[in-house]
Amino acid sequence: MEARRRENKLKVADESVKASDALPLPLYLTNAFFFTLFFSVVYFLLLRWREKIRNSTPLHVVTLSDIAAVLTFVASFIYLLGFFGIGFVQSIIIPRAPLEDVTDDEDEISDFDRLMVKEDSPKIPCAAAAPKSDDLKIEKIEVTDEQDEEIVKSVVEGKIPSYALESKLGDCRRAAAIRREALQRITGKSLEGLPLNGFDYESILGQCCEMPVGYVQIPVGIAGPLLLDEHEYSVPMATTEGCLVASTNRGCKAIYASGGATSSLYRDAMTRAPVVRFPSAKRAAELKLFLEDPLNFETLSMVFNSSSRFGRLQSIKCAIAGKNLYIRFSCSTGDAMGMNMVSKGVQNTLDFLNNQFPDMDVMGISGNYCSDKKPAAVNWIEGRGKSVVCEAVITGDVVKKVLKTDVASLVELNMLKNLTGSAMAGALGGFNAHASNIVSAIYIATGQDPAQNIESSHCITMMEAVNDGKDLHVSVTMPCIEVGTVGGGTQLASQSACLNLLGVKGANKEAPGSNARLLATIVAGAVLAGELSLMSAIAAGQLVKSHMKYNRSNKDVASMKS
Repeated sequence: MEARRRENKLKVADESVKASDALPLPLYLTNAFFFTLFFSVVYFLLLRWREKIRNSTPLHVVTLSDIAAVLTFVASFIYLLGFFGIGFVQSIIIPRAPLEDVTDDEDEISDFDRLMVKEDSPKIPCAAAAPKSDDLKIEKIEVTDEQDEEIVKSVVEGKIPSYALESKLGDCRRAAAIRREALQRITGKSLEGLPLNGFDYESILGQCCEMPVGYVQIPVGIAGPLLLDEHEYSVPMATTEGCLVASTNRGCKAIYASGGATSSLYRDAMTRAPVVRFPSAKRAAELKLFLEDPLNFETLSMVFNSSSRFGRLQSIKCAIAGKNLYIRFSCSTGDAMGMNMVSKGVQNTLDFLNNQFPDMDVMGISGNYCSDKKPAAVNWIEGRGKSVVCEAVITGDVVKKVLKTDVASLVELNMLKNLTGSAMAGALGGFNAHASNIVSAIYIATGQDPAQNIESSHCITMMEAVNDGKDLHVSVTMPCIEVGTVGGGTQLASQSACLNLLGVKGANKEAPGSNARLLATIVAGAVLAGELSLMSAIAAGQLVKSHMKYNRSNKDVASMKS
């Protein structure tokens, strides 16, 4: 009896009590009844008014049946207008007591497992009654289910770990809504404006993002067509920087008008470099010699390749620091970006080497000699992922008409800015105007790891006057484009659509790895277009003007003028 009394108190006091409990009929029957009643009354009134018009009877002359029909129409309309009218009916039938009148009791919130097997637990996800508006900026999510309210309180009080909601509930959307509400109560900060609805939370479970509370919207623009290797591509770019897509699009136009660009992929190898330690530097040197001996490579490659269908060992290079040895494995990875694939192969090889060198102590599967998500000379020199060079010859007429500058100015600016200026700054792989802009935008749109923009944006832009100085030869060399078309974020609906637009969605069954390689060349081609356009804008003195036009709202411009 005491447990029932506490449960009843929670039902009365909870502001998000389930409104449909106020109705004697199930929700779907109630909705069906009012829908039928509304349209039946409308049909009856239309027939009556048509009859009066035909008989020249004044419309204000009504019978009892007309009055009853009008009242029924108003009642059913109020129900539908109030999102099935449940909230209105609830406020009349069951007045709500303020939360302050209910005393807190630790025993009032049962443990999580009891909540999950509660016989009368509703089957609808929390926040299901939240209005679904096209304008997600004003979306407001409220926990409206009694059982979910108890779970929220348990999360807030630390009785249920937030990270366990998906596994316990079995409903990722519901878990995200509960976590979101608990976060708002804990922090006292509103998440209004962060969308929750309209996303497949099942698709990210266990592989893309943990403990989600919503998703961030990033607009996607299209640059192109990019004419690359005699094929046209519409390049998706996810960005919040005004002028970026427009500028890249102008570069694509210049390349197209000049006959297109060509690309060459000259290396394809993902790397992982563990660090191992020995009792002496001599033993570390012995392993280095063993690994770099061509006679041992076949055995090592067999061990490495046994971990994957697509991972194939290409080379091993070592660097020694006292008793520590850094072993850089390079391998092809098919259409995957390949970090997990190469790591599995490395682990297999380390297990094999432990039998040959029992005194070897593996300090870490990654020793930063790879080098992942960090600017490093080893990547700039040796390459990582896909290494691509892309070039085009832009005619003098196109330079003048489309890019609004001239060949000599571009060549001189490139030498002073991208080459000399970057050298003066001590740049590492940053001999370009803004390769990172294009790489990041395409990476986000196609589900790549945006953190790998650091090494993927290594690029040197070269410009040279050709054909007696009339035309411009421009190229970008990018040794570390790290992309894949399977795994990670590439499987999400939006990112998958962008990959499909480029014709590189998923794995290529006929030629494994060709989709990822094609994506890398498209990235380089888009960077070429972006470099060409931005350098032209700077040479022509248009940079500030274009950003004022595309990268500021009218309100911002007006305030600056004032």
